[in-house]
Amino acid sequence: MPILNRAAELQNEVAEWRRHLHRNPELLFAVENTASFVEKKLKEFGVDEVVTGLGRTGVVGLIRGNLGTGRTIGLRADMDALPITETSGKPWASETSGKMHACGHDGHTAMLLGTAKYLAETRNFAGQVAVIFQPAEEGGGGGNEMVKDGMMERFAIAEVYGMHNMPGMPVGHFGSRVGPIMASTDEFTITIKGRGGHAAQPHKTIDPIVVGTQIVTALQTIASRTVDPLASVVVSVTKFNAGFAHNVIPEEAVLGGTVRTLMPEVREIGESRIRTIAEGVAQIYGATVQVAYNRNYPVTVNHADETGYALEAAAEIAGAGNVQPSLDPMMGGEDFSYMLLARPGAFVFMGNGDTAGLHHPAYDFNDEAIPHGISYWVKLAETRLAA
Repeated sequence: MPILNRAAELQNEVAEWRRHLHRNPELLFAVENTASFVEKKLKEFGVDEVVTGLGRTGVVGLIRGNLGTGRTIGLRADMDALPITETSGKPWASETSGKMHACGHDGHTAMLLGTAKYLAETRNFAGQVAVIFQPAEEGGGGGNEMVKDGMMERFAIAEVYGMHNMPGMPVGHFGSRVGPIMASTDEFTITIKGRGGHAAQPHKTIDPIVVGTQIVTALQTIASRTVDPLASVVVSVTKFNAGFAHNVIPEEAVLGGTVRTLMPEVREIGESRIRTIAEGVAQIYGATVQVAYNRNYPVTVNHADETGYALEAAAEIAGAGNVQPSLDPMMGGEDFSYMLLARPGAFVFMGNGDTAGLHHPAYDFNDEAIPHGISYWVKLAETRLAA
């Protein structure tokens, strides 16, 4: 089954929705205008039930099939943008300084709207499709908020599926894998307390900068000497703040960074070793430390059966040769992980072509991918809800 004729017909209309959203990016949970746009479109399409305010600003539309009663499956798109100044130069570039859709959530939202329009027109399935429009994927945990708000129970969702575009993968191609596909995204802050003083008399001080540099170096042994080389872990120090003058050794230094893993047991090791290393190094030098560790998004783990269904649907659209069934996992994070903890499902990637990378100021979603994404969603829904 190639892309649907109706999906191809919808491409220009859906692209216009996408470009409208791209011009008007909103961050985290403050996606009121985007959510309002989604709500309006769903009601125009004749979606049976439209619920707003889930997970603060999320929207869910419920579409009932014409082939009888049955289960409900959820299809999810994210709506929020990033705090980045756009440099794409496109006619539809962001009109809000310091905000842009640098991850393609505008495309995800528009494609799911196109899918909702198609499914509301045809209703060639038994049961219900819940189209889920989620806020705050980029660090706010909107997926978790929608789950905690009772979304799965309210709509009796039995399975849930997500999709993300991938720059570098050709348009019309798909990929996924069973098991961990994206990493947990923990964050840490290490505050080092020393004793400040004159830079010409370092022997009278406890230099928190020296302590901090030793901690940074020692943290790299978590990956190289603590965790099994066949397991995946990334420990990156991304912030180091200390000092205010050339001739003063400061009292304090603050480090911050992230830990990415693909297994819960490695996640435990990462947190434990960060605390042990920071405290041990500080003790050697006579300093003290405080370690704040925040467990952010969990590992995104695809369920075996549902991943198989998703890959089969993708192969029907793209052809088996254009679907990667064992895509390498990625160390980026994704809060669709919370939905996969609540219900079985799968997360897949769809090609965005030769474009700038995600979170890059020159990135733009490729509108040529729209009919492929809509066709995939429709095929998946109709297959999982066959009469």
